[in-house]
Amino acid sequence: MKFNSIADLIELTVKEGKKISEIMIESEMETHNLSREEVIDGMRKSLYVMKDAIKTGLTEDIKSRSGLSGGDGKKLFQYLKSGKFLSGTTILEAVCKAVATSEVNAAMGIIVATPTAGSVGILPGAIFATADKLNSSENDMINALFTAGAIGLVIANNAFISGAAGGCQAEVGSATAMAAAAVVEMAGGTPEQSANALGIALKNMLGLTCDPVAGLVEVPCVKRNAMGAANAMIAADMALAGISSVIPADEVIDAMYKVGCALPISLKETAMGGLADTPTARKLEKEIFGKPLKL
Repeated sequence: MKFNSIADLIELTVKEGKKISEIMIESEMETHNLSREEVIDGMRKSLYVMKDAIKTGLTEDIKSRSGLSGGDGKKLFQYLKSGKFLSGTTILEAVCKAVATSEVNAAMGIIVATPTAGSVGILPGAIFATADKLNSSENDMINALFTAGAIGLVIANNAFISGAAGGCQAEVGSATAMAAAAVVEMAGGTPEQSANALGIALKNMLGLTCDPVAGLVEVPCVKRNAMGAANAMIAADMALAGISSVIPADEVIDAMYKVGCALPISLKETAMGGLADTPTARKLEKEIFGKPLKL
């Protein structure tokens, strides 16, 4: 079950009559010489870590050592429960859980990098919110993670998933594409619709710079996780509605690679440009690193 592109992956699903998740499970079995049970159990453990991170971020008083992030996931959750929000319940729930997970990461908590720590909240946020909406089973959620893994594998092999290599489009963008494809499968969509969701989601992240304030994965990273989760949900709905990505998914990935290569080094996780070079960001950087952090 080898695939090098999204087109290869979709062709396999058609040929084998299987979902993307099943293709990925079998690929993992072959690649690592593991039983089906071992492969699935490993992903189940990752799902539980995600669940714990979401719970921690939504219910505990999370704060990073720098003081730049923490507590916003909990605020959003309270806002959601108030019923006075403007956006939809499922989207806002995805955003809440994405922010909560990202804040746990910033506070040195235990997370699952999906595909990186900087983009850690998007996939869990989307999957757990979708599961609540659809009353999905644990197996449905595990399969969604395998679907996301297949998409992430193709992106990593044909472009990049590192902000230092390709800007935030490579981190938050990739995670958004992975999440969009995954929730489409959860909702009963076809592999082709997952590919369209991927393309739609990633197109809207092209050119996103990696410009962490003070070089820390907090600002603007946490809020970009929120936007990525919302983007993924909308892209999934568009694909499920029958809307196609005019530019095929593989070509979108290739475009992301070319854009990333064209980005200057100042916009690739160096904290030399973008938001990291604003007056407020430089002031915060001096406050954080100008004197020892309190232990």
